[in-house]
Amino acid sequence: ASGGMVTKLEAARIATAAGCQMIICNGQSPAPLSRLEAGAKCTTFAAALTPHTARKQWIAGALTPKGTIRIDDGAAKAVRAGSSLLPAGVIAVRGQFERGDLIEIENNAGTVIGHGLSSYGSDDAAAIRGHKSNAIETVLGYRGRDEMIHADNLVISDS
Repeated sequence: ASGGMVTKLEAARIATAAGCQMIICNGQSPAPLSRLEAGAKCTTFAAALTPHTARKQWIAGALTPKGTIRIDDGAAKAVRAGSSLLPAGVIAVRGQFERGDLIEIENNAGTVIGHGLSSYGSDDAAAIRGHKSNAIETVLGYRGRDEMIHADNLVISDS
């Protein structure tokens, strides 16, 4: 209800780029949402991305990495093909991070090839690196996720 039309259009640009639909309507009258449901005039801006694509874009560019993991060549090939990153393919863990934090993913040569949201904090990630997923419970003392980074939480660079 406040701000000029230019501000509202800029908000629509930001929202749709993030995968959200946006509606601009008259907010001065009482119960604007009820009036929208009843067919009041409005301008609708469709989302530019699917929610899944918007999430991947958010992972790739909106967060600051808290740590780094280095992966072997087999794991690099697997994640480039769309698979989740399993602990068996992790050869090194650097930095301090918590479960859910963004981490960089390096190939065996030390080149950053992607980013992902870690299923484990850095201490647990270091403990299970190189282990098969079925050994996680034995190593950590609890049954965690099979993957270090699930494919839905993983963005691999094009190059």
